[in-house]
Amino acid sequence: MHLEGSCHCGGVRFSVEAPHPYPFNLCYCSICRKTAGGGGFAINLGALAETLVVTGAENIRSFHAILHDEGEALSPGERKFCGLCGSALWLWDPRWPDLLHPHASAIDTDLPVPPERTHLMLASKAAWVEPCVGPKDKTFDRYPDESIAEWHARLGLAG
Repeated sequence: MHLEGSCHCGGVRFSVEAPHPYPFNLCYCSICRKTAGGGGFAINLGALAETLVVTGAENIRSFHAILHDEGEALSPGERKFCGLCGSALWLWDPRWPDLLHPHASAIDTDLPVPPERTHLMLASKAAWVEPCVGPKDKTFDRYPDESIAEWHARLGLAG
């Protein structure tokens, strides 16, 4: 699926091809929550890094989160955001260089509604957050074994 995205101020616009566009993976970790999750979680999609086209690249900044549970090491993941308005845009990680994970909140294209959701990193959620878990949803204290691509394939939604 072809996705178009932008920041709040319009200083960055981007497009990307996403074979895994369903916004199903709700991450409650402190990094996602604090950098992009006003509702207590953030949602990343699965896209192909080589298809990324950006306008306003001069306004993009990168953030490497501190991994407190790994001795204060810096995450290799690059969290991209607009340097003008602060909007979270996407995550790219050199451990999986072919993949790009746009924040669903930055996508302007209508996204498909997932038939079920995965709530992950619940052990890290803020105390004020009450996950809205549907009857088909899955919950995990840490990361699930199933990847974004595997979830899409299991439900016949990869495209």
